[in-house]
Amino acid sequence: MTSPDPSAHRGAPLPSALGLRRRRPEPVRAEVPPVVAPRAPGAAGLPTVEEVSAGGIVIREHEDGLEVAIIARYNRGGRLEWCLPKGHPEGAEDHRQAAVREVEEETGIAGHILEPLGSIDYWFTVSRHRVHKTVHHFLLRATGGELTIENDPDHEAVDVAWVRLEDVARRLSFANERRIVDLARRIVDQHFPAGGARDHRP
Repeated sequence: MTSPDPSAHRGAPLPSALGLRRRRPEPVRAEVPPVVAPRAPGAAGLPTVEEVSAGGIVIREHEDGLEVAIIARYNRGGRLEWCLPKGHPEGAEDHRQAAVREVEEETGIAGHILEPLGSIDYWFTVSRHRVHKTVHHFLLRATGGELTIENDPDHEAVDVAWVRLEDVARRLSFANERRIVDLARRIVDQHFPAGGARDHRP
């Protein structure tokens, strides 16, 4: 993990209705996150940087059903956001290796990858460039560890919690991560038959 990750986070597009007052809205306006001034002049002319992160949904079997470890962090505007753990690959890491490491660093939970859950991408703007970010998500089975944010080298996470699988989507701050959780719930009983049956509601 290298720098604060807006992750599906500050990358949620602004509602298109915000641009209706302009007769000729610039297409880039829908890609600017809420924490950045949406009408900053010259945004379309900024250079674009590609970024990649990896992380995912780490699940444990608990007496009450399946639980997912999620983290909280503050965005640049000072708002607390609950999100899935993720971060940038380091060195020669591939996406899977980065996901396992980032999940453990940010939550304290070691995990084993069961299968990929797909990727999401979004745009956000910083002072001198626009960032196109892609986040690769994986489904992991918890294999050990204890919840803690003390192992996060960049101290981005400020809280961590186990949340029941059926409640995770309501806790997450961003729609694109809620879609990843929905996908995980559709396949989770392939890997957690007993727990998945209890938690998988129609």
